[in-house]
Amino acid sequence: MFPKTHRKLKRSNISTERFHEGLTIIEAFQQFIRVKEIEGLAPRTLDDHRTFFRYFLEWLGQDAFIREIDITIIRDYIHYMLHEKGLSNMTINVRIRPLKAFLRFCYKEGMLEFPLHEQIKILKVEEDKIESLTIEEIKRLLDQIDTSTYVGLRDYTMICLLLETGIRINELLHMKVNHVNFRTLLIDIPAENAKSRKYRQIPITKKIARLLAELMDENTDFDTDYVFVSYEGKPFTVGHWRRKLAEYGKKAGITSKRVSPHTFRHTFALLYILNGGDPFSLQRILGHSSMYMVRKYIHMAPGDIKSQHEKYSPFSRIKI
Repeated sequence: MFPKTHRKLKRSNISTERFHEGLTIIEAFQQFIRVKEIEGLAPRTLDDHRTFFRYFLEWLGQDAFIREIDITIIRDYIHYMLHEKGLSNMTINVRIRPLKAFLRFCYKEGMLEFPLHEQIKILKVEEDKIESLTIEEIKRLLDQIDTSTYVGLRDYTMICLLLETGIRINELLHMKVNHVNFRTLLIDIPAENAKSRKYRQIPITKKIARLLAELMDENTDFDTDYVFVSYEGKPFTVGHWRRKLAEYGKKAGITSKRVSPHTFRHTFALLYILNGGDPFSLQRILGHSSMYMVRKYIHMAPGDIKSQHEKYSPFSRIKI
């Protein structure tokens, strides 16, 4: 006779549907979050799911059952956001995508009888061209920084590193001294700091390495492992850095486009391609899982397209 720890459980033929009939949408969402935590979804992504679900719940009500949700309710919610809240199509899509992921989970887990998520259509959005900075604008921007001060050296190094690597702002601000390898000229991006939750390495030039080494030497006065900190040695926040970049942009007279961390990421991607870099290595440096995202960064200006066409046109190389 087998001990109880080895006893096989009897399989039940009872449908799981009855267990979901009285399940509230809040209980279903709690299960969804628990599974996503187990799967290792990034904390900020989990927070986004909670935020957008709260928006939906504030409109829907707290006492709804998951089996009551249908396409009519979803369409009414979209109509409410569009016409009563006055939200843009892009903002609505940002709120709808996490909801679709939740409903997909509910269908796969048997909480919904039909694949409701497949009926939800993302609203059409005119894709804005994200402008990049020109070489002249970059020079004007860097000229505004007084590198004889600690704050100036730090800001100059941060901007140069953004232009050098296209690194994400959260990855930049979470960079620690031991992430920088001066021998191999590589920066480690740990999985917990990466948006994709995947470890990668970013190459840097000797010029950037010298700037980082100089800044780290100045940081020895602080009790911190982080590379980029305030003049008091405290962690640097994303909001503070965004405001600093906007101020430098204003001083440099760059008013026709936004000067932000994302603008530098896009600028890096565009200049990398125009200088002869291939999109596949660019994809690895940026940390994207697909070429689709890389293509979104590379919106070449008409002048750039014209010069590239003149240089590489097959017909122009045929002597006739």
